Amino acid sequence: MGFENLLLGFQVALQPHNLLLAVIGVALGTIIGVLPGLGGANGVAILLPLTFSMPPTSAIILLTSIYWGALFGGAITSILFNIPGEPWSVATTFDGFPMARRGEGGPALTAAFTSSFVGALFSVILITLFAPILAEVALKFGPPEFFAIQLLTFSSFIGLGGGSPLKSLVSILIGFILASVGLDIVTGALRLTFGFTDLMKGFDFIVAVIGLFGIGEILLTMEEGLSFKGASAKMSPRVVWDTWHILPRYWRTFLRSCFIGFWMGFKPGGATPASFMSYAFAKRFSRHPERFGKGEIEGVVAPETAAHAAGGASLLPMITLGIPGSPTAAVMLGGLIIWGLQPGPMLFKEKPEFVWGLIASMYTGNVIGVIMVLAFVPAFAAILRVPFAILTPLIISICAVGAYSVNGRMLDIWYMLIFGVIGYAFKKLDYPLAPLVLALVLGDLAENALRQSLIISQGSLLIFFVRPISGAITAVALFFFALPVITPWWRRLRGVSVPDVSPRET
Repeated sequence: MGFENLLLGFQVALQPHNLLLAVIGVALGTIIGVLPGLGGANGVAILLPLTFSMPPTSAIILLTSIYWGALFGGAITSILFNIPGEPWSVATTFDGFPMARRGEGGPALTAAFTSSFVGALFSVILITLFAPILAEVALKFGPPEFFAIQLLTFSSFIGLGGGSPLKSLVSILIGFILASVGLDIVTGALRLTFGFTDLMKGFDFIVAVIGLFGIGEILLTMEEGLSFKGASAKMSPRVVWDTWHILPRYWRTFLRSCFIGFWMGFKPGGATPASFMSYAFAKRFSRHPERFGKGEIEGVVAPETAAHAAGGASLLPMITLGIPGSPTAAVMLGGLIIWGLQPGPMLFKEKPEFVWGLIASMYTGNVIGVIMVLAFVPAFAAILRVPFAILTPLIISICAVGAYSVNGRMLDIWYMLIFGVIGYAFKKLDYPLAPLVLALVLGDLAENALRQSLIISQGSLLIFFVRPISGAITAVALFFFALPVITPWWRRLRGVSVPDVSPRET
């Protein structure tokens, strides 16, 4: 890594209009994070059309800032209202809300925001150090290696993503089917159009994700009929300073949670399993495990640190390999393709100002984020006083405008609503959306890489095994595919009980 590259990135990220976009993004993201049912992936998907007229670097800074804001905002409702604004904030409610009810809402929020900042900073430093190295290695990749990487990504969702492997597989297959709709650019044949000429271009990715995430969540939130009754928190410089004075004694929890979060974010596990795992480890190694669940500040530090570390780490495979590590990163990946950029290692060579501007904006976005949430907690919490009867039509209108703006046609709004129903059904049936979105985004790229590889090998699948890099990656991918079968067998052999399916980020 050359510091000149990082300096170049800061020159981009610190430009006044990019700083302004970062502030706007963090504010919007925090509002999205505060509102239960939306979330980072949904917010980024809904607001993605706003970036179409922006330069790519400014656009990605806005989207990542929204993501950071959503990560910060999720903690506010968890602690003050016992309602997780985000899936990864569920573990924060265990001790955050008891602290708020005891009148310690201020320290709990300060601990949550500070932990989030530490976790994100840890991830960004590792991204700064390792992203160029990973990109250099990836430059040696050809079509077989890229297909092997994409195979590894899909297998990771099945083998390591948590939840039901069969449901992940079904979700991936549905995504591939949707991605294949339209004109085959190689043979010119129409696929799955059923005589409808409007389907010749296939489904637009943006319309699909707005429906799947935005409308799907709104339908689910309306069904649940949320009401908000929470505790209040008094924030002051004195409260922040006193909490910061306490937090260094939990340095082991910080460090452990950072590593857990980074690992879970790098693979497609996501922030939610990372937060639960980190909470469980913190309780396991605590001197006072009996205090957990009753308002222990360490129970706030652990999940928030891990969730933000995972959120940052999920962007590393996206910018180096073109492989997203989370649903939000998958949506951003779609944004890169729409802006005319090819995700992957060539970005470091062709668009250094974009890549390093993005990395530098992670530093600035987190600093802006922690300052804003500490300063404006009461304002963000007041959003929950707005009745959902007002918020819901507003959000649906934003979704509709976003979908219409993609091609300027009414048909996309109908597509959005259909995808919304699909998203709602997926959530009700506990099917993960992330693999579907990933297949929708990478379907064409994976198909092209597979076809190019088979053309090179004259139709032989051995090309994925005889080349050293693709052979090693394909072997790992096949191992991940087999992992759901191997793991229960291995546990029974060792006499260890088979655990329940772990929660996952959708």
